[in-house]
Amino acid sequence: MPPSRSYAFSQQGRIGFGALAALLVFAGGLALAWWIVSQPPRVERRPPPPPTPPVVDVITTEQQVQSPTLNGFGRVEAEKSTELASRVAGQLERFGDGVLPGRVVEQGEPVAHIDQADLRLTLEDAEAQLANAQAQLALEQAEQQRARSEYESFGRQLSAERRALVLREPQLRQAQAQLTQARVVRDQAALNLERATLTAPWRAMVQERLVGAGSLLSQGTAVVSLVGVEQFWVRASLPGETLDWLSPGGSVTLTSQGWPEGASREGTLLSILPNLEENGLQAQLLIAVDDPLALNQDGPALRLGDVLRVAFHTTAEEPLIALPSAALRPGEQVWWVDDENRLQSTQVTLAYRGQEEVLIRSGLEPGQRVVTAGLAQPREGQEVRIRQRGDTPAQDEGAAQ
Repeated sequence: MPPSRSYAFSQQGRIGFGALAALLVFAGGLALAWWIVSQPPRVERRPPPPPTPPVVDVITTEQQVQSPTLNGFGRVEAEKSTELASRVAGQLERFGDGVLPGRVVEQGEPVAHIDQADLRLTLEDAEAQLANAQAQLALEQAEQQRARSEYESFGRQLSAERRALVLREPQLRQAQAQLTQARVVRDQAALNLERATLTAPWRAMVQERLVGAGSLLSQGTAVVSLVGVEQFWVRASLPGETLDWLSPGGSVTLTSQGWPEGASREGTLLSILPNLEENGLQAQLLIAVDDPLALNQDGPALRLGDVLRVAFHTTAEEPLIALPSAALRPGEQVWWVDDENRLQSTQVTLAYRGQEEVLIRSGLEPGQRVVTAGLAQPREGQEVRIRQRGDTPAQDEGAAQ
């Protein structure tokens, strides 16, 4: 066989073998792909890890005779206030010494002076009229004595009506009435002259001058606004169910955001008003605060219209268990932890419900561990772990759940 032919045959055999190998590889890949696709996924099942007991905060209950401190808000108002008005007509001459807004005037101290010239003339005229009436009475009394002498010398008896006329009894009564009338006019003129000086009806602070010096005043014109400084009132509001804890005469502590830190004033519960507050339909209470402007003591001064926080100190009445408000669940339900660290629930009877504290009358016993934080979805008998020092705060864990 020639060499060229032998070489061509060898090359042809190599090409056929390579094609066959490629076809086998392709078929093997298809078979492997079909097997992988046709086989279902196999997931190894492992038992779930046991759930970690939630960490909770607890408080051990204690029963003792106690009562709540009732908190609310109240607005300061004046116990006594007035617009001092003129009782006579005239020109305002001047105000009293030191009668300025913000100044204190003592009881009976002159506040304003009205021009007295016309009033003095009126008094003098009234005194002259009184003197004239006194003289007319004296003359009439002399005439009556003369008529009585003539009647007795006449020696005849007359009827009662004619005898009264003869003895001038009507004229005497008329003179006496004129004297009384003149005396009343004189007294009224003297009173008007006295009223020309306006005086403070009680110890007060000047709020405002309502007119200026030189103004013409008529009877009833307001001259100056005064407010009493001996006592202010604070009108506070509380829910109606708290009134059983209160009685007039109880102590009240008042604080304000505008006062220095730690500053407070003491007041006395004066009365429980019969009407409810219009907006919240809460009960209204009246608190009395003596020396409200701190004129005779050290301490913050109350200002009219200011809103104060009030704390009523009630009287202890019965043994109760105090809990934070966070421990109370809807439906007045409380969760507690038994000796095996498992959750138990109970329904309680409340004596008082506040924003920060509740007082339990029944449903719990002293020494029980009540859960205050850390429960997201509690279950009866659920195992829990009491938070120890160094654990994640229970309230954060409960929020995460």
